[in-house]
Amino acid sequence: MSAPICLSDTQAQPVGNVPHHARARGELKAEFAAIGLHTRIGRVYEAGGLRLRYPKTQIGCEAVIINTGGGIIGGDQSHMSFEAGPRSHVILTTQAAEKVYRAQSQDKIDQAQINVDLILRADSCLEWLPQETILFQGSSLKRNLNVHMEALSSLTLLETTLFGRLAMGETDVQCDFRDRWRIYRQGALIFADDIRLQTKDSHILDRKAAGSGTRAMATLLYIAQDSEQRCEAVRTHLHLQTCLWGVSAWNGFLLIRLVSAQPDLLRRSIVDLLRHMRGCEAPRVWN
Repeated sequence: MSAPICLSDTQAQPVGNVPHHARARGELKAEFAAIGLHTRIGRVYEAGGLRLRYPKTQIGCEAVIINTGGGIIGGDQSHMSFEAGPRSHVILTTQAAEKVYRAQSQDKIDQAQINVDLILRADSCLEWLPQETILFQGSSLKRNLNVHMEALSSLTLLETTLFGRLAMGETDVQCDFRDRWRIYRQGALIFADDIRLQTKDSHILDRKAAGSGTRAMATLLYIAQDSEQRCEAVRTHLHLQTCLWGVSAWNGFLLIRLVSAQPDLLRRSIVDLLRHMRGCEAPRVWN
């Protein structure tokens, strides 16, 4: 006797729709404060299947987001809000890659949603470094990232997305993916970025204008006083990598995009890039 291990498996048999009232609703809220030379967690609120843990680190305060549900299905909703107090240094990451399973339909009600709000007070430093998001066959995800920065704060944002499980033969994943970034400084919009990929036909990612064989992509945005000055050094460093990349710097931003047909090569390049830019290793859970 055999049974499907998850709804996303392409050979799984229908097991009936999950009622919408049974979908997961997770919420995380946390505030961090500088105490002397160290950053410590202040107030924390956890609801649903989301938890926050704090391994000991030598730099800043590292907070690890844990999804106890083991993944996201269509209709699930997560809302996370983090505030870095004045002069604090906060690193936010995830315990593992976030898996987005098959949705019951492509209707809006069956779309998974992840909403992240980041608040940076004066002279603070916040690094948003989650591990990969894996879009399974038939998945539907809308992700919103909103950042509010005050004067002299610095920000590092990283998001990595994998299209399908190559080891499971998902090489031409059909999914609905929307990613929206909005960054404000002193209340004014300074950066906006939108990605929309709705793959109803096969092999769209193989087209030259849509990825040229890409199965993994990453965006890293660095906003700090020295962002433009670091552009050439980052370009020189990336020349050693095997994935495709592009680097731009303007108006206090450093924007890096990387794509690859092999997710393991992309991850290796990201880990090496983080080591170069941070002057230290990637968060401990990445290992």
